[in-house]
Amino acid sequence: MKNIINKIKHIVVVGFVLFTITSCEDYLSPEPSSVLNAATSFESEDDLETALVNMYDGIQGVNSTDTDDNHGIQYEFYITEMRSDNSRTKSSEGESAQFENFTIQATNGIVSDYYISFYNIIFRANTVLANLDVASDANRAKIEGEAKFVRAYAYFNLVRLFGDIPLVTSILSPTDTAIQFTRVDTASVYDLIESDLLEAIDSGIDNSSKSRASKAGAQALLAKVYLTTGVNYLDAQILCEQVMASGFALESDFKDVFYNELNNEIIFSIGYVGDSQDSQGFSAEFLNAVGRTSGVNYATADVRTALDAFGGDRTPYSYRVDIEQPTQFQNAKYIPDGDSSLGIAATSTDPTSAGNDWIVLRYADVLLMHVEAIMAGGSSTTSQAARDSFNAIRLRANMPTVDAPAGITKQELLDERRVELAFENHRLYDLIRFGEAQNVLSAFSTATNANFTAADLLLPIPQREINLSQGVLGQNPGY
Repeated sequence: MKNIINKIKHIVVVGFVLFTITSCEDYLSPEPSSVLNAATSFESEDDLETALVNMYDGIQGVNSTDTDDNHGIQYEFYITEMRSDNSRTKSSEGESAQFENFTIQATNGIVSDYYISFYNIIFRANTVLANLDVASDANRAKIEGEAKFVRAYAYFNLVRLFGDIPLVTSILSPTDTAIQFTRVDTASVYDLIESDLLEAIDSGIDNSSKSRASKAGAQALLAKVYLTTGVNYLDAQILCEQVMASGFALESDFKDVFYNELNNEIIFSIGYVGDSQDSQGFSAEFLNAVGRTSGVNYATADVRTALDAFGGDRTPYSYRVDIEQPTQFQNAKYIPDGDSSLGIAATSTDPTSAGNDWIVLRYADVLLMHVEAIMAGGSSTTSQAARDSFNAIRLRANMPTVDAPAGITKQELLDERRVELAFENHRLYDLIRFGEAQNVLSAFSTATNANFTAADLLLPIPQREINLSQGVLGQNPGY
């Protein structure tokens, strides 16, 4: 056991050093995010293992208020959930309010942080891929598959948020600015994502980990890629059914999805440890009484209406009254300091150093993607297989099932995804994928006196990157 602990300490320390080096390069020098400036020596498979862990450190991000830090996925809710009709800030103040008002500026530091963080994750994955020659024959394919899963995951997020983006597939030299600043079409980015995920699926990685790449994680992610691109619906259905046959299951109690970590429903999550350097701060920001902001990712009236109507047993664990201001309503998933009335324990002594894991992929999402794949872009389905997947979600929530000969409509599926996955950063992508973003967000914007236009479906390329490119990197329309 002592040897294992020493090994983990070694990985953490070396990973932190490498992370620090890459982070500082990103923020303190005008050099490409994916450039390897210092000689990095990989002499053994242990070094590769350290680099693999470093990829997940990048996704995990740094729990800090320092704007020079990579915050990784800890800032994702701003640019996804708060650009939907699900959430908003409590006070509509500051830079974070730009998201709910659809007035995002190219100089927005949160957007820039996410863009740089995720290119840094790609850099870390490319670093692993560039040093595969030190891997053993027995493990090389699995290591390559794991790095390509992470790279595909990062690119899938970036391409959906920013559209055409630079495509970096290797470690760049400081002079490779043409690659760093040339935006390629989304189809080319999706080609790489698909190729990476197919290789990950066939690489020999298994489902033994929920905090790292897995075969089921790659299958589920590729299914979502196919649904997003609107092609290969049959392949998406097959991939979902392969995951469904892999031993995952719905938790019987919805609360346990979020407060019994690494449970049967989790396919891929980002791990955090309370009261440590590996903690997260986003869930405290969801509650202004213990966070450092005035409250973000608060439930809108619109989502509360949906949850009250369709949420069933999910509703108490989706939003709750803000005890500091009873006219306001907080996100009730990932509560860091506990709630005795809901039977939720604190994950840390300091809410701003929380230990709640962030769930990226879970089984309920796969079941609903299964319905979507069978629907294949149509307006409804009467497939019994689709009903079975849909009803599994409904039964857990104690909601009425859909029985033959009744069908499931696209709107019913979109509603079900909204209440099942509220505040988990899916809503904006779902609206776009279902072709409903323009209608829904226009109506929501009118009701909330915001400024939504079709241009808001993409984020601005950060002005910092455009400046570094000396104008070579173009901006998205409307910014």
